Amino acid sequence: MHRVAISSTGLFTPPHTISNEELVQAYNDYAALENTRHAQAIAAGTHTALTDSSVEFIEKASGIKSRYVMEKQGVLDPERMRPRFAPRPDSEISMMAEIGVLACQEALRTAGKTAADVDGLICAAANMQRPYPAMGVEIQTALGIHGYAFDMNVACSSATFALELAYNAVRTGQSRAVLVVNPEITSAHLAWKDRDCHFIFGDVCTAILVERLDLAPAGAFEILGTRLLSTFSNNIRNNQGFMSRAEDRDPDDRDQLFRQEGRKVFKEVCPMAAEHIESHLQSLDLTPALVRRFWLHQANLSMNQFIIRRLLGRDASADEAPVILDEFANTASAGSIIAFHRNKADIQSGETGVICSFGAGYSIGSVIVRKT
Repeated sequence: MHRVAISSTGLFTPPHTISNEELVQAYNDYAALENTRHAQAIAAGTHTALTDSSVEFIEKASGIKSRYVMEKQGVLDPERMRPRFAPRPDSEISMMAEIGVLACQEALRTAGKTAADVDGLICAAANMQRPYPAMGVEIQTALGIHGYAFDMNVACSSATFALELAYNAVRTGQSRAVLVVNPEITSAHLAWKDRDCHFIFGDVCTAILVERLDLAPAGAFEILGTRLLSTFSNNIRNNQGFMSRAEDRDPDDRDQLFRQEGRKVFKEVCPMAAEHIESHLQSLDLTPALVRRFWLHQANLSMNQFIIRRLLGRDASADEAPVILDEFANTASAGSIIAFHRNKADIQSGETGVICSFGAGYSIGSVIVRKT
């Protein structure tokens, strides 16, 4: 068995940003149009009027202040309220593959490696642009990697679940190195017309190079262990899929996009995540107090604060549990990886950290690392 490390990470950031102020203005304009269209039904009591959103509501509910998106004009158009993407011919690289390639290239450059050093690639994301051929194979081929690739989806836990697969492939000698890539174009599955969640997501792509420790560059993070957990819940769900056509579904049906029971998710997932992390640390003879940094899933500021409070018995500083969701919003599987990417350079040799994500499923994945 080989010792395994995270050698480097890569980050693709989309070209556009949407501030809370812009988002609120667009939503409130949409709500005003809808209320005008249904004015008679609202007056008759047969239709519920839409209420305005506000910057204060968004920041109190989530801690989010902005988000990156691949396209913003369609999102901010009150007559549309979704991004406007031009279809690409099959002869061109797909959008998810394109941003995946860019993130992977950064990870390879940072580690001083090339595609020839990599044997496998896992494309792990909350949503895939198409059912097949696999996005992972398209990214692999565009990079020039000779080996294997596949797609996997465990919603917001996709990156950490994929890290366990990559870790095991390298540890057992099946692969020298595996790239995990997380292209998250969440703007396409967000219900921008729903006041309760129109602010949650942003677009991004992350990449992680996992390889044998003896091949890794100086300063890599050795993976001490990985742990996964899942249990079924309907509290976060998206019913859109290939069967929707056969069911004669309307694409605008509310359940064809992201939806959640936010209060139930908070109440149920947060204690599970804290217990999961503590148990994982204990299995490696570690305690939360010995962890230098927690790179947690970036879905909601209050959720992270609750989890850290459970683990440490006190509030954590921004240094102990960095937050990036104020800038990026919830980026599904990429959130904890962005936090790691942005906040790992100052970790000293011998210090330990925890990467953890959690989400629909429910699913929880944790990766415990130590700076070499």
